[in-house]
Amino acid sequence: MTVAGWRFLEPEGWPDPGRDGRPCPRRSPLRGRFEQTRRRLARLRGEGNLRTAAVVGAAEYVHARLRADATDGPSNRQVVDSVLQRPDEPGELLAYWTATHGRNVPKPLKRGIADAVRRLYSGKSLLKYDTASRGYRFGDILNLVHAAPDPGKPWQGELFQYALDRRHHPDTAVPPASDRVLTAHRELMTLPVEERRAVVTSEGGAERLAAAGMTWEALAGWLQGPMDKAAWEAVIPSMGPMALVRNLRNFDEAGVSDEVAAQVAARISDPAEVARSRQFPFRYLAAYQHAPSLRWAYPLEQALGHSLVNVPALPGRTLVLVDRSGSMFYSRLSDRSDLNRADAAAIFGTALALRAADADLVEFGTTSNRVDFRKGESVLKVLERFGDLGGTDTTGAVRKHYRKHDRVLIVTDEQYAFSHHGSPAEQVPADVPVYTWNLAGYRVGHGPSGEGNRHTFGGLSDAAFRMVPLLEARDADWPWEH
Repeated sequence: MTVAGWRFLEPEGWPDPGRDGRPCPRRSPLRGRFEQTRRRLARLRGEGNLRTAAVVGAAEYVHARLRADATDGPSNRQVVDSVLQRPDEPGELLAYWTATHGRNVPKPLKRGIADAVRRLYSGKSLLKYDTASRGYRFGDILNLVHAAPDPGKPWQGELFQYALDRRHHPDTAVPPASDRVLTAHRELMTLPVEERRAVVTSEGGAERLAAAGMTWEALAGWLQGPMDKAAWEAVIPSMGPMALVRNLRNFDEAGVSDEVAAQVAARISDPAEVARSRQFPFRYLAAYQHAPSLRWAYPLEQALGHSLVNVPALPGRTLVLVDRSGSMFYSRLSDRSDLNRADAAAIFGTALALRAADADLVEFGTTSNRVDFRKGESVLKVLERFGDLGGTDTTGAVRKHYRKHDRVLIVTDEQYAFSHHGSPAEQVPADVPVYTWNLAGYRVGHGPSGEGNRHTFGGLSDAAFRMVPLLEARDADWPWEH
C-alpha cells in the first residue's frame, strides 16, 4: 500500500503459513521492523510535522498488521495513539479509515483513538474543534470508540457527556460547572447583543475573553458588528503568533495603538515564539510583502530569519536551481496564497541554501546565474538579487552549474524548453538524487519521477522543506520500500 509516496512492506510472501492458511507472524521477515515503522511515523508527526501522512500511515500500519494477523512489535493501539497530537486528528483518522476501509472500525483502532481522546479533549479544544463543519464531531467519536474518562481527570466525564449532548441535543446542552472555560463562554454567549461590545471596552475585558476561550474569529461573529480598535486590542493578548501575523493589515485598518502594536511586534519576532509555532519562511514573506505599514517590516524580517531554524540543514554539497522565467511571475502559488510562484521558489531555494552545509544557489530562465549569499545574511536581502530571466532552459542550467554536487533541487513550473542534450535529470549521475518541485502541475514534466533517485513533487508548501531529509533518511534505515 502507498502512503505519501512510500509503500509499506506487504504481508504477501511471508514464509510458512499456519494451519489456517494465514502467514505465521512468529517467523515473519518483518520481525523487528514494526518498531522502526512506529518510530518513523512518530518522526513524521513530530519533527516532520506532516500531519496527514502520519495519520494515514498509522491507519495503514493497523490495516497491514490486521491482514497479516501480526502480534509482534508495537501494538496497533500504541501507534495510533502516538500520531494523534491535535484534538481534531481522531476525527481525521476515522474519516480516512471509513472512506478507505469501510465503516467497520477494528478494536485496536478504537482503543488507540480512545487513548488520544482522553489525552487531548478539554473544554478549550471542544470550543475550537467541535464545529458543525467537521465530518466527525466529538460526540460522534465518543459514541464510536466508547472512551472512558481519564482517572486522573475527574472533570472529564462531565465534559464527555456535554460533548455528546452538544451533538445530539444542542438546544438543551448545558456545559459542566466544573469547566471554567465552557462556563465563561456560555455566559458570554447568553449576553444580549447590545451589551456585548461593552465587554470588550471594559476594564478586564481582555481577560474575560481569554478565560472564555474566545478566538478572534469567534469574537467577530459574537459582536455581530465590525472588529474595531477596541475589539482587536481586547483579543490581541490571547491570539497566537500566526494569528497575529495574518491580521497585521486588520490591526492597521482598525487603528490599534502604538503600544499594542509594539507588543504584537515583540511577539511575532520573538525567537522562541517563532520556533514554537514551527512556521516556515513562506508565511513571513507573504506577510512582509502585504503588510500595510513600515512598523511591521523589521519584526517580520527578524521572524523570517528566526524561522530558518525550522528548515532542514542539508549535509554535503547541494545545487539549488530556482526558476525565474516569465511564466513564474504570472500566477499565485495557490488560491490561499498571495505569493507568486517566482517569489515562493526564490524563498524556498534561498532558505535551503542558507541552511545547507555547502550550497550553490542559481536562478535560471533563458540564461542562468549564480546568486551570491553569505551565511547568516538576511533572506530578504538575498531575494533582492533575483531577477526575471525570460524563457526556460532547465537543462542548460543544470549542465552549466552541476559540479559533482551530492544532490540537485529544482523549483520550477516545468514549462520545459526541449534540449537536444536531454532532460535536466539526465545531466546528473544516476546515483545523485534530483528533486523537482512543480509549482504549476503541468501533466508533462521535464523528467522521470519515482524511479531511483528521481523525485517530483506537485505544488510547494511548508512541508516541502522536510522532504529531502526524510527521503534520504529512508535510504539508510527507512522500513518501507519505494
